[in-house]
Amino acid sequence: MPRPEPRAVAVECDGVRIPVASARLAELSRQVLRAGKVARAMLSITFVTSRAMATLNRRHLGHTGPTDVITFALGQGPDGAVIGDIYICPDVARAQARAHGVGVREELARLVVHGTLHACGWEHPEDESRMTSPMWRRQEQLLERFWMPPSPRV
Repeated sequence: MPRPEPRAVAVECDGVRIPVASARLAELSRQVLRAGKVARAMLSITFVTSRAMATLNRRHLGHTGPTDVITFALGQGPDGAVIGDIYICPDVARAQARAHGVGVREELARLVVHGTLHACGWEHPEDESRMTSPMWRRQEQLLERFWMPPSPRV
């Protein structure tokens, strides 16, 4: 009988469709956990509508409108497992992908990495310096390592 995965990651789509296989995104999150030397984890990643994200954003953060990703780092379980819930809005991800000239799959992967890092305790500033913060640099390193195809050799 195989042992259960110590880094359990469940991916759900709540009323939305995403152009990436859920299993691939779950594996990406597990790779981030392994890279961070997180031995045990229980994460849920849920893709939600703009309306649902706006409700979460208002209720829990006091902000108006939908956002790209919200992570609830729920602490550690009795066995030391990192526990967290990550919510991602594909509509916001699509708009961000267009604005930054990247593909929507890449942007969704970036948000999975971002949310996973938050669940593990990483934080970043809320101002313009967030994109030069240690968390952002780590996020981009992990995205390049686990998601991006290798550059073709010339």
